[in-house]
Amino acid sequence: MRRAVCPGSFDPITNGHLDIIARASRLYDEVYVAVMINKSKKGLFEIEERIDLIRQVTAEYANVRVESFHGLLVDFCKQRDIPAIVKGLRAVSDFDYELQMAQMNIGLSGIETLFVPTNPTYSFLSSSLVKEVATWGGDVSHLVPPEVFEALTTRLKRD
Repeated sequence: MRRAVCPGSFDPITNGHLDIIARASRLYDEVYVAVMINKSKKGLFEIEERIDLIRQVTAEYANVRVESFHGLLVDFCKQRDIPAIVKGLRAVSDFDYELQMAQMNIGLSGIETLFVPTNPTYSFLSSSLVKEVATWGGDVSHLVPPEVFEALTTRLKRD
């Protein structure tokens, strides 16, 4: 069984994230979406809410599993016998950071990182940007799946 992981904070998941997950699901038998728990950061959505949203928007991919993780990604991978990390790259600036992480991960554990170029439609897109624009009333409906747009709109009205 060929397994890979797509890690991130996914606060919230965007169409760019979903594109990478969908592409990975065509290449691997099983794809884990690993939602990072960072206790020092307060996200807009709680971890369980993120997991629920990701499960909703990836439901059409029978080979996608969604779990949270805390700690080193390589430990998450070792525990599940996952030999590959799939990361989307938006720009050269992403590559600089991600290359260092990939080299550290292979040095720590032998786990490979595969870089997937982002669809040009989403090359500018990040969760942070989506949250910022939505907070100020900008239309982000074309940047996130409908379920996420609804949750984001509801959350921002509440807060």
